Amino acid sequence: MPQEPSMTSTESPLTPSEVAALFRVDTRTVTRWAKEGKISSFRTPGGHRRYPSKEIYALRAANFTTPQR
Repeated sequence: MPQEPSMTSTESPLTPSEVAALFRVDTRTVTRWAKEGKISSFRTPGGHRRYPSKEIYALRAANFTTPQR
Protein backbone atom coordinates (compact mmCIF):
# COMPACT_ATOMS: atom_id res chain seq x y z
CA MET A 1 0.00 0.00 0.00
CA PRO A 2 1.39 3.45 -0.89
CA GLN A 3 2.60 5.53 2.00
CA GLU A 4 0.90 8.81 2.76
CA PRO A 5 2.74 11.76 1.23
CA SER A 6 4.49 14.50 3.13
CA MET A 7 2.85 17.91 3.45
CA THR A 8 4.83 19.38 0.56
CA SER A 9 3.90 16.58 -1.84
CA THR A 10 0.19 16.86 -1.00
CA GLU A 11 0.25 20.37 -2.43
CA SER A 12 1.56 19.22 -5.81
CA PRO A 13 -0.98 18.16 -8.42
CA LEU A 14 -1.09 14.46 -9.23
CA THR A 15 -0.68 12.79 -12.60
CA PRO A 16 -3.22 10.30 -13.91
CA SER A 17 -0.85 7.42 -13.15
CA GLU A 18 -0.39 8.58 -9.55
CA VAL A 19 -4.15 8.77 -9.01
CA ALA A 20 -4.60 5.38 -10.68
CA ALA A 21 -2.02 3.83 -8.37
CA LEU A 22 -3.76 5.23 -5.28
CA PHE A 23 -7.12 3.76 -6.30
CA ARG A 24 -5.68 0.66 -7.97
CA VAL A 25 -7.40 1.35 -11.26
CA ASP A 26 -6.27 1.95 -14.83
CA THR A 27 -5.33 5.47 -15.92
CA ARG A 28 -8.22 5.40 -18.41
CA THR A 29 -10.60 4.98 -15.47
CA VAL A 30 -9.16 8.09 -13.82
CA THR A 31 -9.57 10.06 -17.04
CA ARG A 32 -13.16 8.83 -17.38
CA TRP A 33 -13.93 9.89 -13.78
CA ALA A 34 -12.64 13.38 -14.61
CA LYS A 35 -14.66 13.60 -17.83
CA GLU A 36 -17.78 12.49 -15.94
CA GLY A 37 -17.15 15.13 -13.25
CA LYS A 38 -16.59 12.60 -10.47
CA ILE A 39 -13.19 14.10 -9.65
CA SER A 40 -11.73 17.52 -10.41
CA SER A 41 -8.97 18.00 -12.92
CA PHE A 42 -7.26 20.75 -14.84
CA ARG A 43 -4.99 20.91 -17.86
CA THR A 44 -1.36 21.98 -17.86
CA PRO A 45 -0.19 24.46 -20.53
CA GLY A 46 1.04 21.39 -22.44
CA GLY A 47 -2.43 19.83 -22.37
CA HIS A 48 -1.78 17.15 -19.76
CA ARG A 49 -4.45 16.40 -17.18
CA ARG A 50 -3.60 16.93 -13.48
CA TYR A 51 -5.61 16.34 -10.32
CA PRO A 52 -5.70 18.42 -7.12
CA SER A 53 -3.85 16.29 -4.59
CA LYS A 54 -5.80 17.50 -1.54
CA GLU A 55 -9.08 16.39 -3.09
CA ILE A 56 -7.69 13.02 -4.21
CA TYR A 57 -6.13 12.22 -0.82
CA ALA A 58 -9.32 13.31 0.97
CA LEU A 59 -11.34 11.00 -1.25
CA ARG A 60 -8.94 8.15 -0.55
CA ALA A 61 -8.93 8.87 3.19
CA ALA A 62 -12.72 8.66 3.22
CA ASN A 63 -12.25 4.98 2.24
CA PHE A 64 -13.82 5.31 -1.16
CA THR A 65 -12.63 2.75 -3.69
CA THR A 66 -14.30 4.72 -6.49
CA PRO A 67 -15.77 8.22 -6.53
CA GLN A 68 -19.42 8.51 -5.54
CA ARG A 69 -21.95 9.05 -8.33
